[in-house]
Amino acid sequence: MSNKKNLRNLTLTALFAAIIFLVTAYLLHIPIGLNGGYIHVGDAFVYLAAVMLPMPYAMVAAALGGMLADVLTGAAIWAIPTIIIKPLLALPFTSKNEKILCKRNIVAIFVADITGLVCYAVAEGFIYGNWVAGFAAMVPGSLQPIASSVVFVLMGLAIDKMHLKERLLNPER
Repeated sequence: MSNKKNLRNLTLTALFAAIIFLVTAYLLHIPIGLNGGYIHVGDAFVYLAAVMLPMPYAMVAAALGGMLADVLTGAAIWAIPTIIIKPLLALPFTSKNEKILCKRNIVAIFVADITGLVCYAVAEGFIYGNWVAGFAAMVPGSLQPIASSVVFVLMGLAIDKMHLKERLLNPER
């Protein structure tokens, strides 16, 4: 990988981590329940990072952005699960397609949403020692992946229509 491309990937990784942090922690951040949890649309940007960046970079952006949001909003108990779970949300996506909204990435939305719901329910079971509450929280918690998925699809449509992915990642053309 050329130094120029590596620098671009590192820069975009930092940018996505910052966006994930800001959107998760402060923009459309809705506290729920008594356990420090909250609903946000930051996962839309985890998905976007996963379709724009090579996988290791997307996973780092997801882990850092999500972890910073937890630590800096008083939900630090979730930081360790977030460092593990958010990169898993990026795995089903591909950045190798010209378009953001290709078949694989559409399917990946559902896989990532289910992965996040189940993993956070398991984490809640471990943290609070109450498995029933952890899995019961999946019902109201499903609003988050649904909202993130809608935002991701809307952004994907706009970015694909503008050919922004191609122009951003291949500026020489």
